[in-house]
Amino acid sequence: MIVDTVPVSDFIQTNAYFYIDEQTKHGFLIDPGAEAEKLLNVIIENGWIIEKILITHGHFDHIGGVDEISQKLNIPYLAHKNSQNYLTDGNYNLSAFFVNEIKLNNALYVDEGQNIVLEANPAVKLRVIYTPGHTQDAVIYYDANNKLAFVGDTIFKNTVGRTDIPGGNEQQLYQSIREKIFTLPDDTVLYPGHSEPTTVGAEKP
Repeated sequence: MIVDTVPVSDFIQTNAYFYIDEQTKHGFLIDPGAEAEKLLNVIIENGWIIEKILITHGHFDHIGGVDEISQKLNIPYLAHKNSQNYLTDGNYNLSAFFVNEIKLNNALYVDEGQNIVLEANPAVKLRVIYTPGHTQDAVIYYDANNKLAFVGDTIFKNTVGRTDIPGGNEQQLYQSIREKIFTLPDDTVLYPGHSEPTTVGAEKP
């Protein structure tokens, strides 16, 4: 399994992630927050085929490149079922305050426990785990076989996501971390939105 981190930035630098099956060169793109052309060039240069875009939560710095990439590759983008307000309202996704307003109206919505399966190799899949707190639509995408998870802004190396923004809830966030992330195996690698990778064991108190 290939996990390739590509930092992108419009206003805030964010980690976009490619999750690619080495055997088929098919995979998913997670949180293309900006610089769509840069990410498209990475896809072309590597000969990858991206089947879906996965969104960990609907803040502008995680969705800024979604529309262009989705249209150019003719692929769907997926987000949690609570994401509609975030994806379609610049006040919720904060784009109205920082960049050109972003509105995404064609998302496919997923829910807790759903598996996102790679069509080219059904053995490759990510499980949706709902982790509200930073936002009300936050999810992580977990690969149990390879012990890795894309955690968005729920948790970072040595810290946690903000809760002082619309939809933030500190109590929910810590509950999500305790019950949904800290219950994963200690050697699970966590790939966050804005810092270097860490592990479940390293972040436990």
